[in-house]
Amino acid sequence: MNSQQDTIYATPASQVADFVFDQKVAGVFNDMIRRSVPGYGQIINTIGDFANEFVTPNSNVYDLGCSLGTATLSIRRQIEQRNCKIIAIDNSEPMIQRCTENLSAYVSDTQVDLICGDIRDLEITNASMVVLNFTLQFLPISDRDALINKIYQGLLPNGILVISEKLRFEDNTIQTLLDSHHLDFKRANGYSELEISQKRSAIENVMRPDTLLDHQTRAQQCGFKHFNTWFQCFNFASMVAIK
Repeated sequence: MNSQQDTIYATPASQVADFVFDQKVAGVFNDMIRRSVPGYGQIINTIGDFANEFVTPNSNVYDLGCSLGTATLSIRRQIEQRNCKIIAIDNSEPMIQRCTENLSAYVSDTQVDLICGDIRDLEITNASMVVLNFTLQFLPISDRDALINKIYQGLLPNGILVISEKLRFEDNTIQTLLDSHHLDFKRANGYSELEISQKRSAIENVMRPDTLLDHQTRAQQCGFKHFNTWFQCFNFASMVAIK
């Protein structure tokens, strides 16, 4: 997946607009994610490994908020010969367009249905795996319980939900510590202080992270038998919930 370098916030702006997944972001998204989210490559690879273990023949797999299709591709590589269908959905038309191009570059017998739409409107049925890869944090907090419950109801027994998110911490000392190291990570990947500051302003009204306890409580209240974090680096984590 080719991507241009992310320079969206490199020029001073008199007023920074809220972050949106538009054509400009879609064009640099791979570079933005690589330089902003520690461990992203490991998360994507492991989602594929989880798919190999949990996806059952003749079932559905859902990638909710699929962006450029990176997780979908990782899953599809691991579930050949299982007569499964992947439903990948994103509400950004530019993301879906680029996802279509990325998926078409790899030949596979596994069907992928790409949908441009709202994940809250999607019916989930016969699912052995559902992925929310840095997606839930962009939904209104009031809608998150209902979505996780809908996923639970649509999962088959022993089905798996993978949730990757930026975390918020109740302990201000820990929050400050991990935020600081995340900023150092971005600096080490070439982002300037201006880019870091403007990106933070753009996204603060759009992305509202939960705490780890929020995620755990939500999953347990829906009925998931098992829940835990399998990966964390600074304030980014990926969790698994098993029905």
